[in-house]
Amino acid sequence: MNAFFISCEMTRNKALVGVPAAVAGDPKKRTGIILAANYEARAFGVKTAMVLHEALRLCPKMRLVPPDHHFYGQKSEEVMALLANYTPALEQNSIDEAWLDMTGSEGLFGRPVAAATRIMNEIKDRLGLWCSIGIAPNKFLSKMAAEMKKPLGITELWEADLPTKLWPLPVKEMYGVGGKTAEKLHLIGIETIGDLARVDVNRLLRTFGKGGSEMHRHAQGIDDSPVLARLAGDMKSIGRSTTLPEDISDLEKAKRVLMELADDIGMTARSHGKKGHTVHITLKYSDFQVVTRQATIPATCTTKEIVQAGCRLLEQNWNPSHPVRLIGISLSGFQEEGAAEQLSLFDPRQEAAKSDKNERLDQAMDKIRGKHGAEKITFATLIRKDKG
Repeated sequence: MNAFFISCEMTRNKALVGVPAAVAGDPKKRTGIILAANYEARAFGVKTAMVLHEALRLCPKMRLVPPDHHFYGQKSEEVMALLANYTPALEQNSIDEAWLDMTGSEGLFGRPVAAATRIMNEIKDRLGLWCSIGIAPNKFLSKMAAEMKKPLGITELWEADLPTKLWPLPVKEMYGVGGKTAEKLHLIGIETIGDLARVDVNRLLRTFGKGGSEMHRHAQGIDDSPVLARLAGDMKSIGRSTTLPEDISDLEKAKRVLMELADDIGMTARSHGKKGHTVHITLKYSDFQVVTRQATIPATCTTKEIVQAGCRLLEQNWNPSHPVRLIGISLSGFQEEGAAEQLSLFDPRQEAAKSDKNERLDQAMDKIRGKHGAEKITFATLIRKDKG
């Protein structure tokens, strides 16, 4: 999807159409970062993750709206439901992105470009949203192709296209390569994706371990990972993660990020009637090492209980000398409907009463957000005080 958050806002506020506009952290206080800018704002140099005061310096007349993640989630569900009409083999990669395995569908929807054009037009005409589509023989190449023409672009990327379309690109533009990795690649003389494809894989293994082998294969256009269809009834886990605008070493900041993610997970779990026994956190450090930890708890869908379990794991595994660039949390181990609940070692009536109270509070918040928008109510901990 193109400029997804602000595009969602433009579907319900026509005053944002045709003028520079963006979804930003706190438009009233003019603090925070740009979460999504439309193409009129991008023409002034405004970019995602840019500090708000810098964006306003570039584009002083830009219109700003606060984020409404609940609404964006609803629009995402509409997009995914539309895409599911084209193939059951659909893997959602994020709120605004999915892979579709269209193998065997030519009889229904025509050749790949014809099918892609049909999908793009239907999303635009029915939902009022723009997208870009990449057509390729595997997930990695299709992701790269989808980034090549925005907005409303359709790009094919086949094996024969690699020397002209993929290999000349700077290595930092490769899916899965972040800023720090790009810097390390530059130090060993790798500037383009073509350089990465041609280098001796052993040099990459010495620097990056097994991750180096995967980068090398991707640069050569090789990706064997299947499209994994996930249907709502087959939901195994609900997870959220975010790559931070800057690496952090402060545990309290990390807890606030975790709480925002857990709040979204709790809302999703409640909307699907799911209660999970396992909370799992993921930390990716600035050197791209990844740590995952999990804890088992009584089945829950309440934000408070998910947050408490996640924060305990965070405290137990936090290392201030290792800055973190990505934080993730998920809820899994869903209890079957009607299954017996695990008894607490404490007074079971007290524990059940606490859990019921937390769930009722969450449901009340969900109702307010559904009616008035996600930004209308939140937890006090998440309200950042201005400094200076």
